[in-house]
Amino acid sequence: MGKASSQKQSRREMIEKMQRDQARQDKRRTMLIVIASIVVGLAIIAYPAIRLIQDSRTKNQAVTDFGVAASAASCDAPTNDEGGGTQDHRPDGEKIAYPVSPPSSGPHYAVWAPFGKKFYTVDDRPPVENLVHNLEHGYTLMWYRDTLPKDQIDEIEKISKAKLPDGSMGKFIAAPFKESDGKPWPDGKTVAFSHWSAPQSDNKSFGHRQFCGSVSGESLQQFLDKYPASDAQEPNGG
Repeated sequence: MGKASSQKQSRREMIEKMQRDQARQDKRRTMLIVIASIVVGLAIIAYPAIRLIQDSRTKNQAVTDFGVAASAASCDAPTNDEGGGTQDHRPDGEKIAYPVSPPSSGPHYAVWAPFGKKFYTVDDRPPVENLVHNLEHGYTLMWYRDTLPKDQIDEIEKISKAKLPDGSMGKFIAAPFKESDGKPWPDGKTVAFSHWSAPQSDNKSFGHRQFCGSVSGESLQQFLDKYPASDAQEPNGG
């Protein structure tokens, strides 16, 4: 009996030890979960705050502070495309085949892209035909290839939030251009600016495009200075 009692005691002690060990493991696991939850929660709270601080700093910087210098951007000279299509509003959903890529004038949808939004990605960009309507009202569009690396797209987003020259009147949008959106661009060009100028004395108007091989806020500013928002079909619109 003594031996049996001893064995029972040993089993009981072993079970109790296993229970204590399990309890300690459960407690450690619970603490790790709590700590991880706190860290994730703080990160979720901190990320918007960090973005707000970064955006605030960016708003006080000129567009020329971002991207490469104009001399290193491999930009072509601006084009003079024959303009047309003012008030030529087409039904939403109709695919318009523009003669130049990206378009610098032409028929468009009756509704323009929101005036307050200056940066789009492939996930939220409106149709090209909406954005062409913005050109009619003095906007300059900065098109970028949708295949650009993320760091360069991030730089473009910063440009869209930075201080634009006064002549732009804040009328600027950066948006991706997909291969299916129009004719191919020149080889090696990843960014293009477009603007639709006002009618000349002979009642002709021109659209303008400038292709660059690299993201350059300085090149953008030069284009904006050359083609201000007041030089447009309907500059007071929007």
